[in-house]
Amino acid sequence: MGFSFCRFYEEKNSMMKRTTFKKRPGVLAQPVSIPSHNMTLKDWGLVILLSVLWGCSFFFVGVSVQEIPPLFIVLSRVGIAAVILLLVVHLRGFEMPRSLKTWGAFLVMGALNNVIAFGLITWGQTQIESGLASILNATAPIFSVLLAHYVTRQERITPNKLAGILIGWCGVAVLLGESLLYAPGNQVVAQLAVLGGTFSYSYAAFYAKRLEGLRPIVIAAGTLCGSTIIMLPLVVIFEEPWAVAPSVEAIFSIGGLGIVCTAIAYTVYFRALATVGPTNLLLATFLVPANAIWLGAIGLGESLAWNAFTGMVLILSGLVLIDGRMLRRLQKNL
Repeated sequence: MGFSFCRFYEEKNSMMKRTTFKKRPGVLAQPVSIPSHNMTLKDWGLVILLSVLWGCSFFFVGVSVQEIPPLFIVLSRVGIAAVILLLVVHLRGFEMPRSLKTWGAFLVMGALNNVIAFGLITWGQTQIESGLASILNATAPIFSVLLAHYVTRQERITPNKLAGILIGWCGVAVLLGESLLYAPGNQVVAQLAVLGGTFSYSYAAFYAKRLEGLRPIVIAAGTLCGSTIIMLPLVVIFEEPWAVAPSVEAIFSIGGLGIVCTAIAYTVYFRALATVGPTNLLLATFLVPANAIWLGAIGLGESLAWNAFTGMVLILSGLVLIDGRMLRRLQKNL
């Protein structure tokens, strides 16, 4: 989810350089200046903290899915975060939009960015390890680069990006290859579900252009409210939340998902975005699988096969090529 807003912010900032806005509640009064500079120790701290928060979400889902139905987990996560971010919006003196058109966009964003994405990824974790789900989720930038090429005119696929996409998909093939041959059918479907959820929130970034001009915290709160509105009837229809009797561990995991991995992560994300910029913030994507893997190993006793680590190396190598900064630095040193 974070990467989709990162791309939205980057595209938004490039188009707002010469644009001014009249000041309205919850609306940007002036273009946001997002710096591009060498990372300081504090900057690295924000990026690492964000990667840990995102990585923890796979761990908390891994704990809660053992006792709580997937849709109820998603509803609890977005509902808790929505209440917290609405409170933040109020305390900062902003107002939520009143336009039905805007709230319609919030509903669509909530469906793409949270309902479909969180739903598929959470269900996927009922069948596969949290570490493996995090590796598959790291393909988000690859989906975004592909989507940007076909749905925008500004961002075309360069040779470096094409190489990164191909290497990244080789990593996905390595992850899925052994499953297709040896794993039960549900595990294959679960891995495809995680990829589907990742694609959904990658596409949400491009739909988010409809919300340009609103403050990021307002977009986040509105999106989570839209997600909650959609999830509530789905949970009542397809699951029986009143029959759920979770343990203390599962309750704490749900709280961790809503408070730590969604509400606090959003707050850290927007603060980091303002200081390190969207390109540097992409580095958090590189670190999420490592955090999720060691948390799964320590907290859930998970162990991944050789193809998971090989696939992770290939996917992260692809992201390095897509990001391009490491190659540029190597070229300067040669």
